Amino acid sequence: MIRVERIKRDLEALAQFTATPGKGITRMAFTPEERRARDYLAGEMKAAGLEVYTDAAGNLFGRRPGKNPKAAVVMVGSHIDSVQNGGRFDGAAGVVAAVEIARALQELGKETVHPIEVVVMTEEEGSRFGAGLYGSRAMTGEGISPEELTNTFDDEGISNGEAMKAFGLDPDKIRQAVRPAGTVKAFLELHIEQGPILEAAGFKIGIVESIIGLRTIQVVIYGSADHAGTTPMDMRRDALVGASKIVSQVPSLIQKLGENTVATVGILQVKPGCANIVPAEVKFTIDLRASDNEIIEKAAAKLKKMVAEICSPLNLEYSWEELLAVQPVATGVEIANIVEGVAVQKGIDTMRMQSGAGHDAMVMAKLCPIGLLFVPSKNGKSHCPEEWSDYEDIALGADLYLETILTLANGQGPQGD
Repeated sequence: MIRVERIKRDLEALAQFTATPGKGITRMAFTPEERRARDYLAGEMKAAGLEVYTDAAGNLFGRRPGKNPKAAVVMVGSHIDSVQNGGRFDGAAGVVAAVEIARALQELGKETVHPIEVVVMTEEEGSRFGAGLYGSRAMTGEGISPEELTNTFDDEGISNGEAMKAFGLDPDKIRQAVRPAGTVKAFLELHIEQGPILEAAGFKIGIVESIIGLRTIQVVIYGSADHAGTTPMDMRRDALVGASKIVSQVPSLIQKLGENTVATVGILQVKPGCANIVPAEVKFTIDLRASDNEIIEKAAAKLKKMVAEICSPLNLEYSWEELLAVQPVATGVEIANIVEGVAVQKGIDTMRMQSGAGHDAMVMAKLCPIGLLFVPSKNGKSHCPEEWSDYEDIALGADLYLETILTLANGQGPQGD
């Protein structure tokens, strides 16, 4: 009952809700573009017979009651926020697949013991406020502090908390979004791979066994704003000179560490940002990832030491702040086996693999067993307008999850009845 034409329709509709028409998808958290996308999805959820509501963090839900209303929820979904000038499939494919599963359940007239919830997570990317995985962290009670809400800002100087208020939410009630232990039986997420492995290997479905750990670090280098013409070179405290030395050495330091560790400097902000003023402050981020948390800790320590060693002789000061820290996680073995069993019955070849990208599922693993399915990304492209995954592959993944959800929601698998 999964229909590829409805998946295509939904994804094409969501692609219209962007701040950069014709230049990819730019749909940040708590913006008018996200509001329109959420309104569209809420309408589709209601049409599929779901009870629609929003939690205190801004996560959007569509609930399908179970025979036992007190039973733990089987949850399925992803996110719809994007990076700047991103693609139409990242996150959205998983949300649309979840809504289509709800439609199929309605058409099949299937009842389940456990309730089922379709979820649209908010601020997964962290593109607006920096930290990311916001909606899932709020649900698990991990890492959302009052300081994060008041001290993280977008490019226009709007804080996370202020953006929530403008969106009709109360940041003081953020703890109400926490799901108590035992109330969620499983969390399932379908996502595009965002890499070339599945396509190169010729598989349509990847069953993820583990998700890489990640650390988002914000570094600020402090110097002195002086006149570019009257300040001698040997008397300057140029923050950009220090930052440039650091940024240029990040790749070689990480490559020496090995262990498939990766690090990326993706944001660089210079103040005052004038051609005739020596830069006084440079803020940049380091995205650090590895499959072992000890390796992440080791890499972070080496990076911090390097920052100190570069700043000292240049008479520069610095700050070091970890915006996000998520350890590597394993997905649920029972869930993966159920998915693989369904695939075998349907004659679908699957590939077991690791995720090199972070997803809401990795945070939800603190709350319940998780499942993560990948569908191929054309040429491995993602986080860009050229991002593409075939609608038929997304429908295939949704079909596997439909049967998996029916199995889980009727008492089998982790946590039972």
